[in-house]
Amino acid sequence: MPTRILLEGRPGAGKTTVVRRLSTLLRARRTIGFTTEEIRQGGTRTGFALETVDDGARAVLAHVDFPGPPRVGRYGVDLGVMERLALPPLWSAAADPARGELVLIDELGRMELACTAFQDVVRRLFTSDVDIVATVHAKSDPFTDALKRRADIELLQVNRASRDSLPQDLAARLDRS
Repeated sequence: MPTRILLEGRPGAGKTTVVRRLSTLLRARRTIGFTTEEIRQGGTRTGFALETVDDGARAVLAHVDFPGPPRVGRYGVDLGVMERLALPPLWSAAADPARGELVLIDELGRMELACTAFQDVVRRLFTSDVDIVATVHAKSDPFTDALKRRADIELLQVNRASRDSLPQDLAARLDRS
């Protein structure tokens, strides 16, 4: 049975930190997926960048200067970034689970889920034989709430106390020799 872990936490709890550290700790597993990171100018958050786990490709996913649509809060979202960078490796993993890749997704948030093709590939991944670790906000969302209710999901809380030990604990469970 595949491993399906959702890392749930409030903004700033350390979800991205856990995923990035986990990615560097895994030695015997090929990881694919993406992380997101705030873009700050002069101490003010102005957007979010997306970076792929496997090759470090990076692009601005959302920014206050992007017109949208879609818009999430004050940010316009560039869905093309999801389509160009995030989706191809995810579709490959869903299509060929025998490759044994671990899918890391940071995060299943409103900006990323504005891309319906991303929602489609996430649904496919969660019904295929692929190991997944993904981050989700603690607040309610119909898409992520449905995932959290699945019987095959392990929901782990990320907070300041757990974020330092979680990467090592997860790596020990997920790394294959």
